[in-house]
Amino acid sequence: MTLDLTSAPPTAIAALEAELVELLGPRGVTSELRARERASVDGSLMSPIIVEQLPLGLADLVAFPATAEQIGDVVAAAVRHGVPVTPRGKGTGNYGQGIPLAGGLVLDTSRARAVVEVGDGWITAEAGAPMVALERAAAEQGQQLWMYPSTAQSCLGGFLSGGSGGTGTIAHGSNDMGFVVALDVVHGDGSPELHHVEGAEAQRYVHNYGTAGIIARATVRLEPLQDWRGVFASFPDLPSALRALRILGRLDPLPRLVSADGPEVIAALPPDPAFPAGRASLRMIADVATVGAARVVIEGAGGQVEDVREGPQVVLAISMLSYNHPVEWLQKSAPGTYFHVEVAGEALVDRPADVAAVYEGGLLHVEAGHSVPIGMLAGVYQSPEQVRAGIAALNALGVGVHDPHQWNVDFELQRTVETARRTDPGGLLNPGKLNPEYAGPTKGSIR
Repeated sequence: MTLDLTSAPPTAIAALEAELVELLGPRGVTSELRARERASVDGSLMSPIIVEQLPLGLADLVAFPATAEQIGDVVAAAVRHGVPVTPRGKGTGNYGQGIPLAGGLVLDTSRARAVVEVGDGWITAEAGAPMVALERAAAEQGQQLWMYPSTAQSCLGGFLSGGSGGTGTIAHGSNDMGFVVALDVVHGDGSPELHHVEGAEAQRYVHNYGTAGIIARATVRLEPLQDWRGVFASFPDLPSALRALRILGRLDPLPRLVSADGPEVIAALPPDPAFPAGRASLRMIADVATVGAARVVIEGAGGQVEDVREGPQVVLAISMLSYNHPVEWLQKSAPGTYFHVEVAGEALVDRPADVAAVYEGGLLHVEAGHSVPIGMLAGVYQSPEQVRAGIAALNALGVGVHDPHQWNVDFELQRTVETARRTDPGGLLNPGKLNPEYAGPTKGSIR
């Protein structure tokens, strides 16, 4: 498979548009400039390194299939016309995976959002179904998702293709560790067939941005519904909160999420009575049976419980203040100032000041992880070279780093390249994202 970022000729684009109008109707495809511009930018605006390089690509067409089968039909039509296809869900991905580097067709899956079936321990939905809709459908049957992203409105297909973890990963790890039961994917071979894959074969299509096959429908794992409580606590400083976080993340039953931030980060978040000024904050989604034990841990670490809340909206609200969301609020509070890297390791709890000091103005957001603490390190942005040097310094501290400032597939890269040789012989599925020669502006991995 060769890397070719040359866009399709205008005649091919015009022919594809005419075919898609027949297939989807006039409201199912557009070549209108503003719609193409909106579909060509994703959540990578969080990265100043990527922003400095924008625009990286502009869609020639945007299609809106409304079913899994239509996703297959649209991809097949594009491949027959030699037009590159970039899949897109809600566009919340932070790594540029939804940017159409070669132009062509952006495949917006967000209208294919049916929840197909809920079974005992599993749920099937189309690629554009919001994760929060799956969580609600599961709850009606006394079940819950193993995990969902911190941006709970993200689409199922987008999360599986571009995300790696979220709320629930303390117990279950990332989305390549058993969350996916089965997938229906369309290949880049000109056929609309939805290939049904399960188990290890399904994992070949996870976290690779649709470069080996585009997810049209997915079945993911559920577990019995738990009675959750939102526990809000404050501490004199971040190190005190982190000492509690390490213990809270091991309670039995395990919490769904534990997040901690220092007072500087909390000052940038939406106001809440549970966020007293000048104090560090810890938010926890705890099984109701562990609330008393959590209170003991919090008070023993020098903190105080500010509130205990219940209801699905509380769980959702705490999730939406986890992972990189605090960094987004930081960026809103001081536009053009902050960048971030994803970090992991015991040093986040053992030596938080040393970790934060790697970057000028460094601020840590920390989560209880599946095996080690994980989180985000924000700093004042200067240059890609500064980011690269900081990653090396973090590695020297024993901190694993994932680089959110490049758009290349960086998970199981060789496996994906080998799969794509078979499933995408023309290299038309999200071209530019699967390049073994590309190292990105910075390097590093938390995996």
